[in-house]
Amino acid sequence: MSTKDTTPSGDSLYRHSEEDRKDFELANSEDTHIEEISDHIEQHIGPIDSVFHEVVSDKVHIDVHWVKPNERFPFHTFVTSGMSDLPMNVPEGLEELRYAEVCILLPPDWPIKDIKYQLMEEIFKGEESYWPIRWLKIIARFPHDYGTWVGWGHTIPHGEEAAPFAPNTELGCMALFPSIEFSEKFFQLHIRDDKTIHFYCLYPIYKEEMEFKIKKGSDRLLSKFEKYNIPNFVVVDRINTCKQKGLFGFLKK
Repeated sequence: MSTKDTTPSGDSLYRHSEEDRKDFELANSEDTHIEEISDHIEQHIGPIDSVFHEVVSDKVHIDVHWVKPNERFPFHTFVTSGMSDLPMNVPEGLEELRYAEVCILLPPDWPIKDIKYQLMEEIFKGEESYWPIRWLKIIARFPHDYGTWVGWGHTIPHGEEAAPFAPNTELGCMALFPSIEFSEKFFQLHIRDDKTIHFYCLYPIYKEEMEFKIKKGSDRLLSKFEKYNIPNFVVVDRINTCKQKGLFGFLKK
């Protein structure tokens, strides 16, 4: 059963077990906006190189739009569409936040195959390079799988212990924040009076950073990111801003 607690920082803490996950339901939404989202991405980020479509979709059909590095934004940007086909189950009073999409940023040297591709998995060199996209899609479907919602400052760990996403990193939790790389106009796409899509960026974080956020709040964690100049794009071995300092006072990776 899903449960709701309150963290020491005063935020809501939702717990979901595998038993809470809804049964498979073939996606069949009529309220889809792939064209509007595509135009929005190209207006605020850059030309879309490819759109990767799912073969079989559970509850919502998640497409992933790929914008390659460009002069304005020298990193790979992957943005979902389809998450917003269905409303999320938001708390009373937050109906404005019912619709969302997510993105993740990868550095320009991320290992991506330069090939003619059909499936998204084909352009990545195994799980050590594919995991950010896997989690992009997991979180895009997560609120519909569990009848919940995601929004600013939320964290979703890889299991109860925030286990590392892949063998090449200790990062094990995703946090949702707006990307400081893009203009504020990118954060929202107004569809109609009762539907505005909110765009959030996924930040992979360490278990210790997740625990710090739960205790102290999202603003304090973002202040640490600013202090240590943590980039928006994924860096698998970046500094852990909340790990115990070493012998000479330096943060440990």
